[in-house]
Amino acid sequence: MRRFAGLLAVAALLLGSAVAQGGPLATVGTLSIVIGVLPSLPVPGVPVVGASTTGHHIDALTVPASAFNVVDQVLPVTDPFNAPIKGIELNLHNAAGQFSGAILHGAMPLNGTAKVCLFKLCSNARANVSVPISVVGAGGAATGSGTVSFTVRGAPWTAGVAAVGTITRRGFAHGPASGTSSTAQHSGVARLVTPIFISTNLPPLAVIPAFVFLDLHFAPEPSTLLLLAGGIAGLVMLGRARRG
Repeated sequence: MRRFAGLLAVAALLLGSAVAQGGPLATVGTLSIVIGVLPSLPVPGVPVVGASTTGHHIDALTVPASAFNVVDQVLPVTDPFNAPIKGIELNLHNAAGQFSGAILHGAMPLNGTAKVCLFKLCSNARANVSVPISVVGAGGAATGSGTVSFTVRGAPWTAGVAAVGTITRRGFAHGPASGTSSTAQHSGVARLVTPIFISTNLPPLAVIPAFVFLDLHFAPEPSTLLLLAGGIAGLVMLGRARRG
């Protein structure tokens, strides 16, 4: 039992060493869009590799284009409080993103549209408003007019605090034990957030605060895990040889 515990301890040291040397990390992410008091719109992402590390700290993150992609995803809206909105239909994919800094921050635009369905569900809405979202995650403003006039203002992403007026949401980056300098360890996590300020000419919806959350989960790449497995196997064989 003591010998097995010793092997586990050495294995942990091997894994920590592999990550400390700046080995690449596999990253799995999810986007979540929260508009006003509406339920969250989740956008799952494919695994991406693009974390730069120093020791156990994440220095930079690169997200490739279209790592997050959703087509015709509909969120029905049934709460009368949100009238005349009856649904939102989402079509989006991300442009390439780059984040860096002691508090991770940077730009990753979201390209596409969010169709707001008015008065009836999206399947037979009496009026639709197509809201461009290219300023989200990058900065700037986009406007539109028609059934409803609106302005959308975006901003870059941050792992710090994002605000729409007095409403704030906070990102973070930490390791498995919530250590701020151990994000690059196995099961480290990071959340970046970008605020969206939406204003319309409809009195009940004059200002709509919205946020998009980017949640990332880190793990060593398979090559690093294979290196670790090889190291453990070698330790086991060494133990058997010594017993022989």
